[in-house]
Amino acid sequence: MMTRWLLSLILNATTLIVVAQIFDGFYIETFGTALLASFILSILNVMVKPILIILTLPMTVISLGLFLFVINAITLMLTQAIVGPTFVINGFGLAVLAAIVISLINLILNKMVKDTILLNK
Repeated sequence: MMTRWLLSLILNATTLIVVAQIFDGFYIETFGTALLASFILSILNVMVKPILIILTLPMTVISLGLFLFVINAITLMLTQAIVGPTFVINGFGLAVLAAIVISLINLILNKMVKDTILLNK
């Protein structure tokens, strides 16, 4: 269980580095900062995100789930505020775009890792 969580942290940190390369307004200083941001983001996803989902449930249903990207952007902005100047997102619009790209990259990376693990069993 701990191994899966650590692997998830590393994959999320890698994703954040890739997103920082894609967008000019998305800045992460080092891989260590990306790991810290990934750790904080995972904590926020467990503690804050469920509350946000419940509070915005009508909007999420009306938008057919697309509002979840806005919630992901909010957690990204909270992470940025906690980490400090070594992790910067210039604007909420960029945070929404980054949340979409992060979701897509994580989907691909998780699929690749799961397929690799299943092949090695």
